Amino acid sequence: MAREYSGLQMHHQLEAKRKRLTWILGVSALCILFYVLGAWQTTPSSQYDVYTRVGCDNNSATPDSNGSNQSLTNLDFASHHQVALDSSKTISQFPPCDMAYSEYTPCQDKVRGRKFDRDMMKYRERHCPTKQEMLLCLIPAPPKYKTPFKWPQSRDYAWYDNIPHKELSIEKAVQNWIQVEGDRFRFPGGGTMFPRGADAYIDDIGELIPLTDGNIRTAVDTGCGVASFGAYLLKRNILTMSFAPRDTHEAQVQFALERGVPAMIGIIGSMRLPYPARAFDLAHCSRCLIPWQNNEGLYLMEVDRILRPGGYWILSGPPINWKKYWRGWERTKEDLKQEQDAIENVARRLCWKKVTANNDLAIWQKPINHVGCVKEVMCKSEDPDTAWYRSLEACITPVPQVLSSDEVAGGELLKWPERAFSVPPRLSRGSVPGLGVDRFIEDNEQWKDKIAHYNRIIAPLRSGRYRNIMDMNAYLGGFAAAVAKYPVWVMNVIPAHIDYDTLGVIYERGLIGTYQDWCEAFSTYPRTYDLIHASGLFTLYQHRCDITYILLEMDRILRPEGSVIFRDTVELLVKIKSITDGMRWKSHIVDHESGPFNPEKILVAVKTYWTGEATKRKPK
Repeated sequence: MAREYSGLQMHHQLEAKRKRLTWILGVSALCILFYVLGAWQTTPSSQYDVYTRVGCDNNSATPDSNGSNQSLTNLDFASHHQVALDSSKTISQFPPCDMAYSEYTPCQDKVRGRKFDRDMMKYRERHCPTKQEMLLCLIPAPPKYKTPFKWPQSRDYAWYDNIPHKELSIEKAVQNWIQVEGDRFRFPGGGTMFPRGADAYIDDIGELIPLTDGNIRTAVDTGCGVASFGAYLLKRNILTMSFAPRDTHEAQVQFALERGVPAMIGIIGSMRLPYPARAFDLAHCSRCLIPWQNNEGLYLMEVDRILRPGGYWILSGPPINWKKYWRGWERTKEDLKQEQDAIENVARRLCWKKVTANNDLAIWQKPINHVGCVKEVMCKSEDPDTAWYRSLEACITPVPQVLSSDEVAGGELLKWPERAFSVPPRLSRGSVPGLGVDRFIEDNEQWKDKIAHYNRIIAPLRSGRYRNIMDMNAYLGGFAAAVAKYPVWVMNVIPAHIDYDTLGVIYERGLIGTYQDWCEAFSTYPRTYDLIHASGLFTLYQHRCDITYILLEMDRILRPEGSVIFRDTVELLVKIKSITDGMRWKSHIVDHESGPFNPEKILVAVKTYWTGEATKRKPK
């Protein structure tokens, strides 16, 4: 009897479990059904739909300026998403600036620069306008501005109407920097110390040090001219940061960027260069007119700071081979010999080894570590990467400690291109607090989806429409690494006051970049970038400074018909769109690559084509 009762009890228990399971499955099915119905009702028919304000045109499919069709949905963000931002009073339409400002570089303005000391070239360093002096207008393009030549043709040609300056073609005619041919400039690849052309000059260097085996990837060219050295290193997979001041050689950096070659306005003066320590595999000076021997070797010490352990410094021009050229340089033998002796002495203090002195070239190599170097001249500062408005110091920047004399300080790097996606030593060694190997790997994976998404919402990156790209908040350099296979280059920018400094990581990946405070203007000419990427930038700066001026700066450096990709919260993107609508930009908001349920959205903007008037008045 007990056995029958037990069996009956078990049967009722099983029946109860089946009923509970059926009820759970039923409720789950209903939840899924209503979720799908809700998503279907609120999700636009296209995967990459445009969010617009109520009252906009409600056409079902409208082609955007990139030629791709984007479906429109009337979502009223304005009444439901409010955020307080530091921005100027609303201006419905920003007027064009006077044509006299067509080549305006706010932080390297010649008139403002004259107010500063000429000692150590301080008057040619960055001196930015106060907020009261900042312009609330749009920098105009020249009246006959044309879309630049596509790469690689742009390396050799640029339109005269885009940079109407013939001065260099006359001043540097013998040296073959630049020539005027009808409606365009031609760049023969010549230079002061390479009259046979940069290609042949680089071949000569390649006979002395290895340039094509992937060990040398990042270079810096001080006093670059029109950047022919950097232009011809690109075919050898060497990415060069070229810089020169805005001086009597009018628009030399502007010519470089118009050619599609990385360059910045810059000078070695009284401040550190805006790059981290141990950034470059190679540094180059070809008659760059920098007095390397002055101020206790201060300028060479700065080159040593940014040069990677084992990196090379190449010098051509005065005083190298002075016995042959002293008459042409219009200097005495004694003066030139004294200069060369002083440079050699500084190089010895830096523990550099002279690799060769062959005809017009001299090459030194930085040691792979500081074992055996003199310790009393080492800098005491804690962070050698700090470089934003940091004064130069007459001391040697120490490199990370090693356990043996044959160990590379800071870690050995893989050859290019493996270097781009291998874990940088600064991350594997824990040098960047809060960032580790796992985050690096995850970031690389995320960029595969992001780039695929970008190739659908803007003109494909492989199309040749874009050449010069800027990433305004580059993080780990994932964007630049992901597009390295395309015919583009990326200026990776790390905001100067961010909590974590990753610019050293970016250089260890074989990429280039700079520090920048976006409350100030960037060190470049107007109309020098084809595509700007700004991920999380306005979240970072929304309470630091007026975002209107950041957007006007983006307009200044963006070429006509150039594109911008913003990634941020809906609240910020709506505010950004309300400002850029008055800047002659066309823009729309699209979904995150993971779909419509991600709170982060993307604003895609295109600067429309317009130019200034032909008349030119002197600014007040």
